[in-house]
Amino acid sequence: MTDTTQIAQDKSRWTRFRDSDFFYAFRRSPVAIISFTVVTLLVLASVFAPLIAPTNPFDPASLNLMDGFTPPLEPNAFTQNTFLLGTDDQGRDVFSTILYGMRVSLFVGTAAVLFAMVLGITLGLLSGYFGGWTETIIMRVADVQLTFPSILVAMLIFGVAKGVTPVEYRDQMAIWVLILAIGLSDWVQFARVVRGATLVEKNKDYVAAARLIGRKPWAIMIKHILPNVLSPVLVIATISLALAIIAEATLSFLGVGAPPTQPSLGTLIRIGQGFLFSGEWWILFFPACTLLTLALSVNLLGDWLRDALNPRLR
Repeated sequence: MTDTTQIAQDKSRWTRFRDSDFFYAFRRSPVAIISFTVVTLLVLASVFAPLIAPTNPFDPASLNLMDGFTPPLEPNAFTQNTFLLGTDDQGRDVFSTILYGMRVSLFVGTAAVLFAMVLGITLGLLSGYFGGWTETIIMRVADVQLTFPSILVAMLIFGVAKGVTPVEYRDQMAIWVLILAIGLSDWVQFARVVRGATLVEKNKDYVAAARLIGRKPWAIMIKHILPNVLSPVLVIATISLALAIIAEATLSFLGVGAPPTQPSLGTLIRIGQGFLFSGEWWILFFPACTLLTLALSVNLLGDWLRDALNPRLR
């Protein structure tokens, strides 16, 4: 394939996307544009935190305790240093801590949603395609889990997983245990949606034709049914990302989430809450506003995506 042919195909793909109903709906929605822009800026800021942040707030060598409790945009009384969003009790730049903490929150939320999505899709396909006792066991486990609040399930899984982890590895494995806990508490909605869509798709002619030519069940589920059930899954994943970020912040705020060596936005809010009534309001205010902006933007983007991909609303 020549470079000219490849360029022509790329232009054709972009032309089809530009003329699609999806992109038209996106351009017509101010909420979607603003939400997408905010999410993109926050993600880029967290990814490039080492380049944007004035200091590495978690490097003890870069800290000066004399900078502690410096208000935003006001010179410190001792060092005369000025910080955009002030500093905390240890002299850490709040702006830098937010950028680094947002990296942890986004990583945990994204990884947890991906884990829940893979697990939920797999179990949903199995229960919907095979039915019988497979469907009964999976769906009854899902029904039992739905009777408990997801945050309590996450706390239980986190406590059990952390309890079986050797003491010397707990801080190193805390982030992965947190991902496991949130993911296992959030797979049910993916499984239920995929199961319902699979029950519809498996009775269609293209699946019957695949069976007639001897395709194996796994091949039929992955290559034929899965592509036709992904639209609602992508919508759920977008909305679940906001919930996963909030769940991570809640667990970290309660002291059972990210370790102190890798604090997230929830950890920063927990630290700031201790100084709220002593007048150092900025330590809590700015991380809380960042978490609110991030979760709200992702949630609004997910709501728009749900409407845009719903053919009944077109």
